[in-house]
Amino acid sequence: QVQLVESGGGLVQSGESLTLSCVVPETIYDINARGWYRQAPGKEREFVGGITGGGKTKYADSVLGRFTISGDNAKKTTYLYINNLKREDSGVYYCNIMKYGLDFPGQTWLDWGQGTQVTVSS
Repeated sequence: QVQLVESGGGLVQSGESLTLSCVVPETIYDINARGWYRQAPGKEREFVGGITGGGKTKYADSVLGRFTISGDNAKKTTYLYINNLKREDSGVYYCNIMKYGLDFPGQTWLDWGQGTQVTVSS
């Protein structure tokens, strides 16, 4: 099955910024909203935010004000910009197609890919 490819993670200092990318195959790009999720060590994967093809966004309360999701429809790429990184932002970040749209963040469509690791040091 199709898996999305995430990139852009790395080791960063607390307070720095980072932009993650997610390339979505053209054949499924417009099916529904694209969501970003993260999984910290020892914790369950959680929704951080999503974006529709029209640019409407939704964020988890815990990341409001620091996370920004955008999309380049021409490049079929979705971005997650994280500002003022904190140690608790560390984890593996994944993207997926939101099966039923922004209002159902827990419902995803594809198998999870490899994700991209973000490690924030103080």
